Amino acid sequence: MATVTAAQRREQARIEYDAFIKACPTHQLVGRISEKWACLTIAALSEGPRRYSDIARTMAGVSPKMLTQTLRSLERDGLLTRTVTPSVPVRVDYELTDLGRSLSELMMSVKRWAETHIEEVHGAQERYDTENDQA
Repeated sequence: MATVTAAQRREQARIEYDAFIKACPTHQLVGRISEKWACLTIAALSEGPRRYSDIARTMAGVSPKMLTQTLRSLERDGLLTRTVTPSVPVRVDYELTDLGRSLSELMMSVKRWAETHIEEVHGAQERYDTENDQA
């Protein structure tokens, strides 16, 4: 029986990740990054660093609590950094990491797709509702 190194075990585990399995860490990550506010926060930061208030203004409807939770979660996952500059008042900037920038390309594509196809989706919803209200 051949000896397996720790690096080989990690590589094998990486290959075996399956986001369809609830217990898999990739399942949890997909859930986190596909949340509405996470997606929009990443998109908002895609053009460069921004202050908390700038992000909040861009994302109408997000509560301060939800934005704070989202920013902390994305920071914990290594997708953004938080930089505090001592001043009066204190300045806090958020910026995507390299990992976050690689994800932002996908999120911006999803955002553009939604903006491009919303009328088609509305049409489909209306047709569905009409057909199913008569049943």
